[in-house]
Amino acid sequence: MVETKFEVGMTCEGCANAVKRILGKIDGVTNVDANVEAKTVIVDADESVSPQFMLEKLQKWSAASGKSVALAQ
Repeated sequence: MVETKFEVGMTCEGCANAVKRILGKIDGVTNVDANVEAKTVIVDADESVSPQFMLEKLQKWSAASGKSVALAQ
């Protein structure tokens, strides 16, 4: 398993649920932990799922919602 961390400008549980739903649909993702207060999302996935692919999925939501999304350093 590979752990990937994102910084997401979530402001409520609705945002967190949207992010969980988007990432949870990706084959190979086993767990999504969204923390609204810390504005972080930690994803556990197998090696076949690239961080860039997950970021692209989140960027579509970001464009629609106006919330920021970035791969954490």
